[in-house]
Amino acid sequence: MRTSFHLAYHVRDLDQSRAFYGGLLGCTEGRSTDTWVDFDFFGHQISLHLGEPFPVTNTGRVGEHMVPMPHLGLVMAMDDWQALAARLTAQQFEFVLKPQIRFEGQPGEQATMFFLDPSGNPIEVKGFRDLDKVYAS
Repeated sequence: MRTSFHLAYHVRDLDQSRAFYGGLLGCTEGRSTDTWVDFDFFGHQISLHLGEPFPVTNTGRVGEHMVPMPHLGLVMAMDDWQALAARLTAQQFEFVLKPQIRFEGQPGEQATMFFLDPSGNPIEVKGFRDLDKVYAS
């Protein structure tokens, strides 16, 4: 059974966050107050609260890359991942790690990209041709 997650974290500016999550990423806005806003983050609930985000460092070694830690991650079907990567690339969006294939030809082959929201919160989006292979080793 697949379930969705709820994650709440800090952002510095709700208007910038609305433009990023709602406008650029295409997430539907849910409930809000003057200090927080919810989004349907590709089938999951995120709650963005005004405050200072977690400190982030590039300490996560994945293959040849050091990636931001901690980070929010999302797994998508490959067609959806490709559409999002194309939309961000067309906007000349600045990536931490540009869209690419990782572990090519191996059981865990995946597409990945890393980027930051306007408050510096890192997000990794992975794409799999077969979602049943997410945990393949």
